Amino acid sequence: MRAQKPKLCIVTPALADANNGNWQTAQRWAHMLSGQYQTRISAAWPDGQDADVLLALHARRSAPSIGAWAQAHPARPLVLALTGTDLYHDIHHDADAQRSLQLAHALIVLQDLGIPELPQALQSKAHVIYQSSTALPSVNKTNAHLRVLMVGHLRDEKCPQLLWQAAQALSEGEGIYIDHIGKALDPALAKQAQHVASQYPHYRWLGEQPHAHTRRSIQRAHVLVHPSRLEGGAHVIMEAALSGTPVLASRVSGNLGMLGTDYAGYFDAGNATLLADLLRQCQRTQTQSDGLLAQLTQACTTRAPLFQPEREQARLSALLNSLTHVA
Repeated sequence: MRAQKPKLCIVTPALADANNGNWQTAQRWAHMLSGQYQTRISAAWPDGQDADVLLALHARRSAPSIGAWAQAHPARPLVLALTGTDLYHDIHHDADAQRSLQLAHALIVLQDLGIPELPQALQSKAHVIYQSSTALPSVNKTNAHLRVLMVGHLRDEKCPQLLWQAAQALSEGEGIYIDHIGKALDPALAKQAQHVASQYPHYRWLGEQPHAHTRRSIQRAHVLVHPSRLEGGAHVIMEAALSGTPVLASRVSGNLGMLGTDYAGYFDAGNATLLADLLRQCQRTQTQSDGLLAQLTQACTTRAPLFQPEREQARLSALLNSLTHVA
């Protein structure tokens, strides 16, 4: 008689209506692990159902679920996946987040430079699992202008202000057109986006878009801009790399861990002048096989295998199986 698959509860404080990275991660992991586990996604635990394993996203926001699980089932596996706000803020200041680190049997970080952010005594239970997405073929792109895209909800951590400052530093006649996809999570930032769009026609704020539409927009862009102040391991970076689209990113640890420390497409966090200069370089070198745009494209193509679904699934399954002894 075939043994029943163990039950896995994935706790994420962000569910489908949030349409953010945490939800996408939870949904993807539930699907990837469904062959070996009975998977479900919950906003919190307990949720009225039994489970053999808890996989929680976000040390601070999932802290009540983590604490309840550790008290009810101290011997059952508890895995914690750390977000950007965990790694680069909460675990250094917040007691609930710090307790979550201690209670977890294993920790997941989403890029290589996440591990050094952890207390040294806990680094041995950390595992690097890069997130993944499906690859899209690169498409032919016009040389008549540069199509720039930012994908990020309007909240301070994503630093949309830097994109607006860069748009203001560029003139309409330079042939650099910026689209911005993201939900208005902060009304004040939404007003700023609308103001910039009204004054600078080469910038458009498109609001929230369906994921499939966003992926096509990334695929068609010449370059993706990712100006976050802090980042755990951005979905949009790996989606760009898997679409043949290079990235210009803020020089913060989470982006360095995704793209490599020697990547040529970084600007200092908050430096709109440098971002505008990099965009101009990309525009000027569109037709040059050894220009900046080509260099960045090749570098992202080289990183793309890190973000393959088969790699993510294998590493995630191996970690959970080692804790649950599932064959």
